[in-house]
Amino acid sequence: MLDTAHLPPADRAAAWVETTGQALISTRISFLEPDQIRARIQTMALGPVQLSVMSYTPLTSQRTHRLIRRSDPEMYQLALTLAGQQGIEQARTCALLGPGDLLLYDSSRPFTATAGPNPPGARAMLLQFPRRLLPLPEKAVAPLCGMVLDGRAGVGRLLRQLLTGLADEHADLTSGDSTRLGTTAVDLTAALLAHHSDRHTLLPAGSRQRALFERISVYITTHMHDPDLTPSAIAAAHFISTRYLHRIFQQHGTTVSDAVRQQRLARCRRDLTDPAQRTVPIAAIAMRWGYPRPSDFTRAFRTTTGMTPSEYRAASQDTDRAQR
Repeated sequence: MLDTAHLPPADRAAAWVETTGQALISTRISFLEPDQIRARIQTMALGPVQLSVMSYTPLTSQRTHRLIRRSDPEMYQLALTLAGQQGIEQARTCALLGPGDLLLYDSSRPFTATAGPNPPGARAMLLQFPRRLLPLPEKAVAPLCGMVLDGRAGVGRLLRQLLTGLADEHADLTSGDSTRLGTTAVDLTAALLAHHSDRHTLLPAGSRQRALFERISVYITTHMHDPDLTPSAIAAAHFISTRYLHRIFQQHGTTVSDAVRQQRLARCRRDLTDPAQRTVPIAAIAMRWGYPRPSDFTRAFRTTTGMTPSEYRAASQDTDRAQR
């Protein structure tokens, strides 16, 4: 991690160039306001995949033919703009990215990227991985480099949610978790590119299935309030058979019903321990997360935690008082 705020102003530009050259790929960088440089980068390893979270004041970054000849790690980079605006030009394609936009570019081809000055600077995430990991032929990917990809709907939204979630939870992930989620991020990137190139059939079956599992998982998360969130309803919403749905979840070491129950109960536990919700009736919390019958909720909650919901809430309040 590097935060130039901790460095003398005269050293900030050089430190940024050196750090990004080591963590990402070598580029020629110039800040538009050399006397007011602020830049920060934090990188997270996901096996052979890397995720970086960055923010910077207005700048221009160029990947030139000379830099490529000097060193080319043969990487794809997927940028997600979180705040501000960024402009990128690669392979004669120019794009202007705003918050929620995604864009893929290739370390083996020259590009120019800019951020700011209106609004000043930008904040972004960058998923970087070896080109060989992407399960799509280069001829299908090349036309999409430098093209804006929507991260607000469909597969793009799933990918954006995964990347932001990884950044939030990375400290609590095991090495195995990180590697598996890195693979998932690449698979979702492939699914997004296949969607935009209309080449879904080019995706290997394993990648398509992992992308579908992630899409279904997000669907469950956003529909937990629905008491009719059954395996058959989930399968119908994704135009697959219930049998195939069960097979997908079995291959990920769980069942559909367990996935729904675990997520619902996790939300209920969170609300029961929230001091701001101490006066909210337990039945209202249960209904909020898809349990319209209090008896069903109490039974499921006790099976998972060993306590009734009221006992769990009381224990949480005792712990809070003891800590004060």
